[in-house]
Amino acid sequence: MSGHSKWANIKNKKEKTDSQRGKIFTKIGREIAIAVKEGGGGDPTTNSKLRDVIAKAKANNMPNDNISRSIKKATGEGSSVNYEEILYEGYGPHNVAVIIEVLTDNRNRCAAEIRHIFSKAGGSMGASGSVAWMFDKKGVIVIERTALHDEDEVMLEALDAGAEDFVAQDDAFEVCTAPEDFSAVRETLEKAGYSFLSAEIDRIPQNPLEIRDAGAADSIQAFLDRLEDNDDVQNVFHNAEMPE
Repeated sequence: MSGHSKWANIKNKKEKTDSQRGKIFTKIGREIAIAVKEGGGGDPTTNSKLRDVIAKAKANNMPNDNISRSIKKATGEGSSVNYEEILYEGYGPHNVAVIIEVLTDNRNRCAAEIRHIFSKAGGSMGASGSVAWMFDKKGVIVIERTALHDEDEVMLEALDAGAEDFVAQDDAFEVCTAPEDFSAVRETLEKAGYSFLSAEIDRIPQNPLEIRDAGAADSIQAFLDRLEDNDDVQNVFHNAEMPE
């Protein structure tokens, strides 16, 4: 995970989105719907994909009532919508590589909206696989660091659980896993009593693109914000390494 600070990204994202918590909960609700549909029902004890999404929901401070309502809605106890998972790729302003994960109930509308955001920023959408090869798919778990945590002990527990890498930050620990090991590692650390600031599958750029110019950074950030604000967009990954 050298050169990549997932926690720095999370802190920046939380600062921007605390006032938009409802939108975050809506996006997670869609992920719950997909997890129920594809993971084998609404019982988290037998649906590992649903357990992962619930962990993500809790890391985002989503109330238990909201989580329960989303599961009931997905299992047919309320109105339900079928969402389609789509991956868009392309280059944004200043040649930044971008991957967008969406869940949509209208593929044509979503594609037109994403294409418009790219075009308005002077970028272009690419074909499937055009930039995905530049990213590694990894599970990333961010553990809140407190005075009670011994760094060596947390590292050993994470590695023993099956983690690939461990990075200690001033205010958090970053645990990196192979995608197929993410659920097992997360559950082991959860049972050990650790609190997560984030727990999800990430796409980490192999070679971050350093952006030094403040104006360029502003235009890239504005582009990323427009993508994030789209109701169908679940996650946006990019290779820009922005100035602080």
